[in-house]
Amino acid sequence: MKILVTAFDPFGGESINPALEAVKLMKDTIEGAEIVKLEIPTVFGKSIEKTANAIQKENPDAVLCVGQAGGRFEVTPERVAINVDDARIPDNEGNQPIDKPIYEDGEPAYFATLPVKAMVEAIRKEGVPSSLSNSAGTFVCNHIMYGVLYEIAKMNKEIRAGFVHVPFIPQQVVGRPSPAPAMSISDITRALEAAVSAIVKNEKDILAVGGKID
Repeated sequence: MKILVTAFDPFGGESINPALEAVKLMKDTIEGAEIVKLEIPTVFGKSIEKTANAIQKENPDAVLCVGQAGGRFEVTPERVAINVDDARIPDNEGNQPIDKPIYEDGEPAYFATLPVKAMVEAIRKEGVPSSLSNSAGTFVCNHIMYGVLYEIAKMNKEIRAGFVHVPFIPQQVVGRPSPAPAMSISDITRALEAAVSAIVKNEKDILAVGGKID
């Protein structure tokens, strides 16, 4: 089994992206699965293009994209990606699309095909806070999740895919107003490895409560 794991470069004025640093530290083999790591640009369009090219080259069994969500307290697998780019800030090349579809011919949304609830459970068993998220936002994180699922559908490949957000690390929150949640890079790495373990072990998702009232 082969799993492609992508992570963005730093963006938004940050000098580091905890997603990328944690992915770099992940084991190269997890539960017998080969882990292929890929750094992608925090840029609309180019992030999808680079990942789609890697999918064609590597032909993985699954794709897990990882990104930073500063302000979140937990590691959060995403349930769904929507067909809209609505950038609060410019990407790393100055692009700032507003209310634009990612693909004109795309579905309104794509649901993750990874076992997201099993991933949450596995991360929690590692002693790391985690919950299921129902919004990947409208920046490049949602963009890559939607784009990967769209491209896989167009390729007509049996590849599972999804996205997980990780919090800031402590050095990123120094001087920020309280509350300023952060998680150590080692805990984020353990969480991602647990998520990959769940992907390997669960062809289908588990039945568990993951809904929210807000």
